[in-house]
Amino acid sequence: MKARLKHHFAVKDPILGDIVSLTGQYQLNKSPYASAFETLAHSIASQQISGLVARKMIERLKALHAGRFPTPAELADATPEFLRPAGFSFAKIAALKDLAAHCLDGRLPGDPVLAAMSDEEIIQRCVAVRGIGPWTAQMLLMFHFGRADVLPVDDFGVRNGFRLAYRLKAMPKPRALLAYGERWAPYRSAAAWYLWRAVELHKEGRLPKRTGRAPRIEMEKAKAQKTRKVRKVQKPKVTRT
Repeated sequence: MKARLKHHFAVKDPILGDIVSLTGQYQLNKSPYASAFETLAHSIASQQISGLVARKMIERLKALHAGRFPTPAELADATPEFLRPAGFSFAKIAALKDLAAHCLDGRLPGDPVLAAMSDEEIIQRCVAVRGIGPWTAQMLLMFHFGRADVLPVDDFGVRNGFRLAYRLKAMPKPRALLAYGERWAPYRSAAAWYLWRAVELHKEGRLPKRTGRAPRIEMEKAKAQKTRKVRKVQKPKVTRT
């Protein structure tokens, strides 16, 4: 697989091809959760909090259901008063219950049906759920369903990896990166993975130097740094008598 990706990116984009040469075998860690429903529920739980806190919340949620993850029907029936002790905010409870409702009425079908859908169809089904955005849906595609051609252009690590690898002065705009990344198809998931690796290579001082001009891609405006005005203190005049 690595040889195939190395050849593909060497032809389509030599800069990314060099990164492939310096990294290990491309591999997306498979989601440990049994279903898309459970994966998305974990994503909702982890929003805007640390991973440790989210894991504790999930452990408490499982404890309320005899040590297993609740079914969509159980989440739909659970009251806020029942779920609040696990640590979920009212907003997260509303999102979890909306996810459960989508699963129960078929708007978000089970894995066998979802697996037969296109990437875009799955994204549309997911983002219709309260609290689920495109990035979460794309992570589901990559790590749960193992889709090969997903480019999460809103991901900070992907954009930062591109900035570092291509020696840009600022972050690329997501839409611009999406257009640029068309050349990486049908391996855009691998491209995202290698851009994550580019950040690691930069930290290690092993990121290859770009040859030639930087790609013509629209970038975000660099934030103007606030300059502090230093007021000169005038020394008092000394008059000699």
